[in-house]
Amino acid sequence: MSCPERLLDGPAAWDGRELSRTSTWIRAFTKAELGTLHAALDRVRDRTFLDITGDDLPAMPLIEEIRADLLQGRGFTLLRGIDVTGLSTEDAARLFWLIGSRLGRALPQNAKGHVLGHVKDLGLRSDDPSVRIYQTSERQGFHTDSCDVVGLMCLSTARRGGLSSLASTWTAYNEVFRRRPDLARTLFDPIWTDHRGEHPPGAPPWFSIPVLTWDRKHLIGIYQRRYIESAQRFPGATRLSSLQVEALDLFDGVLEEIAIRMALEPGDIQFVHNHQILHDRTAFEDDPAKPRHLLRLWLSPKEGWPLPPVFAERFGTVTPGERGGIRIPGLSLVASLTP
Repeated sequence: MSCPERLLDGPAAWDGRELSRTSTWIRAFTKAELGTLHAALDRVRDRTFLDITGDDLPAMPLIEEIRADLLQGRGFTLLRGIDVTGLSTEDAARLFWLIGSRLGRALPQNAKGHVLGHVKDLGLRSDDPSVRIYQTSERQGFHTDSCDVVGLMCLSTARRGGLSSLASTWTAYNEVFRRRPDLARTLFDPIWTDHRGEHPPGAPPWFSIPVLTWDRKHLIGIYQRRYIESAQRFPGATRLSSLQVEALDLFDGVLEEIAIRMALEPGDIQFVHNHQILHDRTAFEDDPAKPRHLLRLWLSPKEGWPLPPVFAERFGTVTPGERGGIRIPGLSLVASLTP
């Protein structure tokens, strides 16, 4: 699980500066696919979200294309073409849920057990250690979520800002390794990250895991710089070394250079494979009459990459199809239509 000591290649190692000049990562729904989706929506309208499964959406080549893009390709895709202007939030959420359920098991995203998340400014600030950054209008910083795949569906946009940024973990490693191999190796050392209050009773309020892990021919990332820094508030957490800070600074700088940035439009659905991509969102300013609102799913596909045992501390288990999410004993799952 140490540094691979070489540059990595393959479809996961892309550069956003080049990719942004193409539209290969955008997939528009066909009329037939939209018909299939809306027919499935009609069949499940009277059922609770938790009773809807992937089997409620007929097999579609589209889903297999998405799965291949996520787990064997560049690691993300943007789906475009759903018209949400005539849909209620509930119907839009059901369409999103149907597609996500075909890709993997939905996971709880917070200590309330929400399996349908809402990315929305709740008037909170990230300097409160109990707050997650997606609940604010602040820039998030490049990070991964605690799941295999994260999905976002845009319902409404901000007045200004709120751009989505994606960066290849593989390309970021390559650039750091080219410039400073010593700092690249540091990213494979364990580092402490804050649970932000969402941890099981009696467990430490932080978890320890490297930013980068090399395992079974896969480079796997898990990262949130702000939560690494906020873990330093705990007396029992190991202090960051000057070399670690230098490595994280270079890593962050490289991510800024290589990212692809996109504006999500109403109806857009973005899926991202967390283990090979870091994502970010710029700060934004809302229109009070119609604030920015994205729905979110955390998914665990049965076909997911093998993960090393060290991920069990954060993911609960490393078994594909079962791992990830916020793990608190007795948590009841809820698909809420409000944050």
